Amino acid sequence: MAASSKKKWWILANISVGTFMATLDGSIANVALPTISHAFMISLHTVQWVVTAYLLTICAMLPIIGKIADRIGRNRVYNAGFLLFSLGSLLCSLSGHIAWLILSRILQGIGASLLMANNQAIVASTFAVTQRGRAMGITGAMVSLGSLTGPAIGGILVSAFGWPSIFYINVPIGVIGFVAGLFILSAQPMTTKKEPFDYLGSSLFILGITLFLYAFSNAPTWGLTSPLTYGGLVIAIILLALFVLRERKAKFPMLDLTLFAIRAFRTGTLAAMLSFISLFCTTVMMPFFMMEALHYSPSTTGYVMAAYPLTMVLTAPISGAISDKIGPFWLTTSGLLLNVLGFILLNSLSTSVAPWLVALHMAIFGIGQGMFQSPNNAAVMGSVDKARLSVASGINALVRNIGMVLGISLSVLLFSYQMFFLTGRFVQVGVEVVDPKAFLTSLHTVFYAAALAALLGAIASVRRRRSPSSNRMHKKQN
Repeated sequence: MAASSKKKWWILANISVGTFMATLDGSIANVALPTISHAFMISLHTVQWVVTAYLLTICAMLPIIGKIADRIGRNRVYNAGFLLFSLGSLLCSLSGHIAWLILSRILQGIGASLLMANNQAIVASTFAVTQRGRAMGITGAMVSLGSLTGPAIGGILVSAFGWPSIFYINVPIGVIGFVAGLFILSAQPMTTKKEPFDYLGSSLFILGITLFLYAFSNAPTWGLTSPLTYGGLVIAIILLALFVLRERKAKFPMLDLTLFAIRAFRTGTLAAMLSFISLFCTTVMMPFFMMEALHYSPSTTGYVMAAYPLTMVLTAPISGAISDKIGPFWLTTSGLLLNVLGFILLNSLSTSVAPWLVALHMAIFGIGQGMFQSPNNAAVMGSVDKARLSVASGINALVRNIGMVLGISLSVLLFSYQMFFLTGRFVQVGVEVVDPKAFLTSLHTVFYAAALAALLGAIASVRRRRSPSSNRMHKKQN
């Protein structure tokens, strides 16, 4: 049953804090990497694992956490995430060696997995179907707000207090969230089912997804034709194929693949992954575009980038509320098509464009993503019965984080190879610019690829039209 009118909004507030904090740390460390590299006297290739280790841990753990939450109670697992995340953050801020920092980020990533795998499931089970889209819109806004404001907040903290402050600031927030959760989140009874845990399936998934993302993210450094790259990808695909075979035959699978037999779930998760691939091509490359090609100052770049999360936060709750009445199809498809247009317009900008015009282009992405994300999340979660909400929530968060990693890696890969074709040598992104014209041409390649990813996401969204609306399906379940 839906929670009481007053309590459900307190639950949503607690979920929003955890969601924002977990997604914020996926990007907040980016701006601190040069400072950390100097402090520990290590190369950029090594220090990048401060970010990569966090995202890979989340991708590997999310489905497993969703399964555990269904067994012992999603509220209990979610609240434990606050404690682990706070502990990991404290250890990060106290790290005196890069290895300790990376290990602490892994612990932090486990805590973030506990939060991410259950937030949407808790919201979906707390709110009635008539308000679910609006609530999903708020949590969706927190995801984008955390991901897109991380670099700006990180820059302010690093400049004022040093790099440990970007981790230490999480500690009091996490402790407050945990204490509040003890009073706000009701304890759920542990399941009476004595299903054995699928250790083999879990191991195959963790090894497969970690190796795949690790090899793909290192392709710009190793090279596409390197045995490390294609060998790692081939082994990862084999492991993931074995995982799928294992899950299809297992009596008690770790990941319920039958969820993908539901058209609304399948099309929604695919569209979400493609959306975040395109989104993170923009998040990574736009600061380089503004500072290297347009020669904006860092402060001006930050103000321009703020147009994205600002419009996203304003649009997401509204689109969620509208989707409660008209369904997700028109909003999700139109939002992704608007993003396609945004990427095409980016490639028409010159090197003398005013900051306000670039901010207007960023606002287009914010509106498009706000139109897409809230209705899509509501449709995906609304297509699943209540008994599998935690697993569905974990998968939804998983594809989001996979999209982030793939978007970052794809943008750097395309940029690096396009620069190689134009200049005859590899150029280190963000360190040197050989030729402004070649730089812009390489960025155009990235933006057109991001437009293609958003277009494919729109096509996937169109496919949901053949299935009943998520609202109507979930009304039958309720």
